[in-house]
Amino acid sequence: MSSTGGGEVEKEHTDFVSAEARARYLEVIAAGGSVEVSEADLGGPYTELAGLGLLVISQGKPSLVTATDPNRLANRLGSAWQKQALSLLTQAIALPSAMRELGQAYQSLDQQPHRGGPVEHIHGLVEIGQRLSALIDGAQREIVTAQPGGSRRQSNVNEAALEEDLSLIRRGVARRVLYHPSARYSAPARHYVERITEEGGEVRTLEEPFTRLFIIDRRVAVIPVQGDLEKAAFVSDQAIVAYMLDSFERMWERSSVFPGATEVPPEVISRMRTNILRMMVQGVGHRVIARNLGISERTLARHIADFREEYGSETLFQLGWRMALSTPSSLYGEDGEDGEQTGDEPTLLPDAAGH
Repeated sequence: MSSTGGGEVEKEHTDFVSAEARARYLEVIAAGGSVEVSEADLGGPYTELAGLGLLVISQGKPSLVTATDPNRLANRLGSAWQKQALSLLTQAIALPSAMRELGQAYQSLDQQPHRGGPVEHIHGLVEIGQRLSALIDGAQREIVTAQPGGSRRQSNVNEAALEEDLSLIRRGVARRVLYHPSARYSAPARHYVERITEEGGEVRTLEEPFTRLFIIDRRVAVIPVQGDLEKAAFVSDQAIVAYMLDSFERMWERSSVFPGATEVPPEVISRMRTNILRMMVQGVGHRVIARNLGISERTLARHIADFREEYGSETLFQLGWRMALSTPSSLYGEDGEDGEQTGDEPTLLPDAAGH
């Protein structure tokens, strides 16, 4: 239950009797326990108190209102509520046993062929979300997520998604999330990261292009379908899943720990600027650079302005020329790497914090 829900429950019990009704009851007590009330005045707090059993209203005109003992009401309701609580507790204790047979049947799905084959393409936001949520809810070992994108996406992190991840961690499911460095500048993302790292989750940032990825229990991977913004691929082929997990582990090793702190480590900024420089030298467009690194074009423009100042350039042409003259050959991608990703990835998969 979220903190908001808990506050509502607490308020409900604290305000069992409204302030106005409480004051009217005390007036009756001060008057000796009974007062005459005209028919026009019987509504409002008198009706509330009578409904609770704290006042008895006679049928005469004017009506005689008589106070009753609140302790009797407390004892009667308290006993009834305790029986209800005991019944709910008994059901909660018995529930795992009652669900055991069904749970074993569900877990047997892991040994069955995937209903859509080793790679199943799912179309539509609703069905993708439902299928992914079912996989996450049934996770037993670990969920790893690569979540690209800028701070605007991380700003969508909500308390419900946070509580779902905390619930996973508390029942023993390992949780690892990989963000772009822009998440470090998002207050909602920092809040999410602080909470799950306190419970044992791990979050890191990587200053390189990567695609959104979910891997659940090392048996199913979920990735966007390139070129179609309304499809996701659910991959159950173990060789492919193992390959994706190995790729994630390599990115994880190159990434920087993100504990949720507001201060951005200098090495994170340095690596991001190096990647910007590398892609600019390779001729990658500004929009693609921003997308690949999960930053806004405005943020990229600030970095480029810094480069122009550092290289003493008034124009982008001058900047490119002076960067080319002073840049190590490794930044030209001579090892075969290309900094540009072709095509936008689908954005319909749930976020890492949500999920």
